[in-house]
Amino acid sequence: MSRYYSKDHEWLEIDGNVGTIGITDYAQHQLGDITYVELPEVGTEIKQFSIFCTIESVKAASDVYAPVSGEIIEVNSKLENEPEIINKSPEEEGWIAKVKVSDPSELNNLMDKASYENYIKELD
Repeated sequence: MSRYYSKDHEWLEIDGNVGTIGITDYAQHQLGDITYVELPEVGTEIKQFSIFCTIESVKAASDVYAPVSGEIIEVNSKLENEPEIINKSPEEEGWIAKVKVSDPSELNNLMDKASYENYIKELD
């Protein structure tokens, strides 16, 4: 499995042609306590860097952008009743959705972990 990161602070873990999407630890720290996650519907087609989900926190509502294009094949329904899972485990238990990746070449538009860590250092 390979993990990628977007400049909008989403992570994507690839296993075959399926990608698991979530927000990074940096993003959940910026949001604060998460109170609600509006999950996408299974079967929805998403486009790279378009909004596919919304997360509400005590600070604000924030859009979540798709790191790749494809079809949503599964959502983390635990987040409907326990959105705080993202605060506790953003890059494991707090995954948001799984997508069947339609264009693997889009991975070239994302960063590896070292590049992402350098990117967020520049933001602070």
